[in-house]
Amino acid sequence: MTAVAPIGHAVEQPLDHAAELEIVGRLFGEIAAMTPDTEGVSRPAFSTIETRTLEYLEAFARKEGLEVWYDAGLNANFALPGDREAERFTLVASHVDSVPFGGNYDGLAGVVSGLLCLLRAQRSGHRFSTPVHVLAMRGEESAWFGPCYLGSKALTGTLSSAELAARHRGDGRPLGEHMAEIGLPMEDIRNGAPLADLSRIETYIELHIEQGPLLIGRNIPAAVVSGIRGNFRHREIVCVGEAGHSGAVPKAYRRDPVLALADLLVRLDESWTTILNKGDDLVVTSGIVATDPEKHAMSRIPDSVRFSLDIRSQSAETLDDMRRLLKAEMRQVERERKVRFEVDPELRVEPALCDPRIVDGLKAAMERAGQEPFVMASGGGHDAAVFAGAGVPAGMVFVRNQNGSHNPAEAMELDDFLRAADIVYEFLMGEKR
Repeated sequence: MTAVAPIGHAVEQPLDHAAELEIVGRLFGEIAAMTPDTEGVSRPAFSTIETRTLEYLEAFARKEGLEVWYDAGLNANFALPGDREAERFTLVASHVDSVPFGGNYDGLAGVVSGLLCLLRAQRSGHRFSTPVHVLAMRGEESAWFGPCYLGSKALTGTLSSAELAARHRGDGRPLGEHMAEIGLPMEDIRNGAPLADLSRIETYIELHIEQGPLLIGRNIPAAVVSGIRGNFRHREIVCVGEAGHSGAVPKAYRRDPVLALADLLVRLDESWTTILNKGDDLVVTSGIVATDPEKHAMSRIPDSVRFSLDIRSQSAETLDDMRRLLKAEMRQVERERKVRFEVDPELRVEPALCDPRIVDGLKAAMERAGQEPFVMASGGGHDAAVFAGAGVPAGMVFVRNQNGSHNPAEAMELDDFLRAADIVYEFLMGEKR
């Protein structure tokens, strides 16, 4: 990797609150300034911008006297001097890519929290109860290629051939081509060989901004996560009907794909309500809906409409039920509306429960940090789910964040971030120092 100009100055004294605010504020601020878009930030997966972000973190860590190296997935790794070759270690990890026109904290906050924990230990002369590696990963967001968790799936050997063939939203080139271009070992990835030695990872910890309103509503700065929703998603489903003049085709003769899609979504929404009333967990989203921009007009019945579908739950059984329901409702709408649904390959991630031992350990750490323990589920997906699915015990910490995520209005308070980092640090140190 080509290093960038180093920043910061190593100081041989413990960090106080003001010093920590200065360090993390500078890291967040300078990375945001390096990766701007017309609104917010854009750090595309497996791009030169993503690489520059890792190089910036590399330069900072080296200046602070930390060990830095890149793994086979070209993710950046950091540790205290002497801990790189530890036989077993705790992994504190998150991603550095963002969605287009995104916020600066989604993903990046987890990496910065890990670096802060290393600096705290280094400056205070303390050692962690288990050696700690901090991992800054590539390619978590689905916005660029469709599939998500690409970097962590490569590390765990679970990246599928269909995912490698997924095409970039901008240039249309497949993921595998983008990965090969920056130097990833494609033969190993295509053969499903893990790029990381998972047997060395004792525990996986990820800090992330909350992507919903619960902590804001409860006025709580941080929380321990109990589990992560799984999902099945379709990047593009096409409902095919028949074009016609808006004033000349009576209702009985119409094959209107827009009304058919509306019918389908209402049916899914009604089932969603039923499932919630039974006490089960579910969210349903169609984030992209569009007729052909070259053809659509106010006075034209469109011949097709394209849409995405994202269905999430903490229950694998609920996801299976929704998958069957979707197929059945599509068939019914096809018969009644005289349309046809063309469904692209499904993208799927299984739900993941955080390890109960780690949840308890993080709750105890939260209490030692002077905070009332609070546990909640994660609605969004995270790399932690991939590591948990690969057999690595995983846990997460959320930090309060105004205005949700995946948008330029993300508004995490740095004081809240430090309180969440306190939980991670206390957990890494263990009950006895």
